[in-house]
Amino acid sequence: MESVSKIRRWILVEGRSIRSVARATGLSRNTVKKYLKDNSPPSYQRQAPPARHKLCDGFDTRLQELFEQDQKRPRRERRTAQKLYEQLVSEGYTGSYSPVQRFIRDLKRADTGSGDAFIPLHFAAVDALQFDWSEERVVLGGVEQKVKVAHFRLCHSRKPFVVAYPGESQEMVLDAFVRALSFYGGVPRRVIIDNPKTMVTYVSRSRDRIFHPRFLALMNHYVMEPVACTPASGWEKGQVENQVQFLRGRLFAPMPAFDDLDGLNDWLRLRCEELANRAHPEQSTRTIAEVFEDERAELRPLGRAFDGYVEKTVRVRSTCLVQYASNRYSVPSQFAGQHVSLRAYASRIVLVSGQDVIAEHKRRFTRNVSYFEPWHFVPLLDRKPGALRDGAPFVDWQLPDAMHRIREHYMAGKGGDREFVDLLLLAQDHGIEVVEIACDLAVEQNTLRLPAIVNLINQLVEPVITPLGEPYTYPQLTMRPEADCKRYETLCSAEEAPA
Repeated sequence: MESVSKIRRWILVEGRSIRSVARATGLSRNTVKKYLKDNSPPSYQRQAPPARHKLCDGFDTRLQELFEQDQKRPRRERRTAQKLYEQLVSEGYTGSYSPVQRFIRDLKRADTGSGDAFIPLHFAAVDALQFDWSEERVVLGGVEQKVKVAHFRLCHSRKPFVVAYPGESQEMVLDAFVRALSFYGGVPRRVIIDNPKTMVTYVSRSRDRIFHPRFLALMNHYVMEPVACTPASGWEKGQVENQVQFLRGRLFAPMPAFDDLDGLNDWLRLRCEELANRAHPEQSTRTIAEVFEDERAELRPLGRAFDGYVEKTVRVRSTCLVQYASNRYSVPSQFAGQHVSLRAYASRIVLVSGQDVIAEHKRRFTRNVSYFEPWHFVPLLDRKPGALRDGAPFVDWQLPDAMHRIREHYMAGKGGDREFVDLLLLAQDHGIEVVEIACDLAVEQNTLRLPAIVNLINQLVEPVITPLGEPYTYPQLTMRPEADCKRYETLCSAEEAPA
C-alpha cells in the first residue's frame, strides 16, 4: 500500500508522467495505470487450498497417539517433532519430515489456541551473546540427579555452548562465562541475560537495572555490555530460549549417564561442536561452523581469564574448620580463632590469610559434612598425641604405604602414638617427600625404630660436601719450619710484661 500511495502521489499531486514513474519504480506502465484507477493493488485469489503431502497408512493416527502420550509427561521430557519423526521412521514411515512437523504444529495449536506473534530479530557479527539456564536430569555415578545447565549462543553464527553445574550460584555463573568465552575464543560486544539475583540486584519501575558488583566486575574485565531483558519477555533472547528446548531433546532425552560432572561436560562440549555442522538457518548454503569461523575472526581478543570466585570473610572455629554452604573445610591449626578470606569457585574452595593461600579444597555439594586435611591438625598432635588414634581427621587418612606400615607398627606398642607423631612433625619440618623416602628405605632395611628413621632423614637432608681437588693443588710451604724454644720463651715474657 505504501508503494501505491507513493505512485498516486507522484502522478496526481506532483504531476509526474507515467513513463517516469514506471522507470523509477521498475513497474510496467500498465501496472502504474491500474494503481491510478484503484487505490488498492491487484491481489491474487487462490482458487483452491494448496495440496499438501499427508501422513498415510495410519501414521497420522500413530503420530497423534505419540503426541497424546507426550502430553501426559513432564514438559521437559516431551519429545520434539524431530524425535517423533525418528520414532515413525523406525516404525516404517517413509515420508519426509515436513508433514510430521506441520501435523505436530496443528495439534499444538488446537491444544493451546493460536500462537503468539513476535518481531524477528537481526544480529550483526560479534554483536551479541545470549545466556540462559535450564534444569535437566542426568545419571552421574549411577545416581539420577538434577543439574543446572548454562546455555550460551552467539546470535549471528548460532554457535551453541552448554556446560552443566550442580547449581546456579554466582560462582557458577562466573565460571560458565569464563568457559564460554574460552570456547568461542573471543569476546562479543554485548551479552543478553535474564534478571536473576546472581546478575541483577534491582529492577526499578523505569526498568533501570543495578547489576551485581561481582557480575559487573566480570563484564568490566572482558569489556562487554550487559543487557537485561524486560521481565517476562523471553522473546528478547529467543535464540537461546529455543536452544534450551532443542538441546533438551537432542542431548538430555534419554538421560545421559557419566561417571562424574567432568565427563558430562566433556561430552557436552563435543556435542556442541557436532551440532555446529548443521546448516545455518539464514545462510542455508553454509554450516553454523563455517559462519562461526568468520565471526570468530572479528571477536575481540580474549586476554587473561577472569578469576571467577565469590569471596566472604569467615571465622575459623576452634576445631580448625570454616563453613560454606552447609559444609565445613579445614584450615591449618595456627589460624584457629582468626578471620580469613574464603573464595568459593565453581569446583574448589580457597582459604586466604592476607596475601597467602593457606588451604585449598575440592568443592563439595553434600550437606552438613566436614572435610579434613589431616596435615592441618598435625601440629596439635605435639600436645595431644593420643588424638592420633580417634581424631576425626586421622580416621581415613591415606598415608604412603611405607608410612602406613610404620604407623601400624608403632601403634601396636605402648607409646607408639608419640613416636609416630614425632615422625609426622619431622615431615612438617623437612617435607613429606623426604620422610616418605626415608620410610621406604627403613622398610627395605627392616629398621623401623624412630632413631634409625631420623638418621636416614638426616642423611637425606645433610648438604653434600664437594670433594677437594687433586693433592698438587694444595698450598705448598716455601720455608721448612724449625724448632726454636726461644720463640716460646719470648711469647711468655711478652704476656707477663705490665701493660
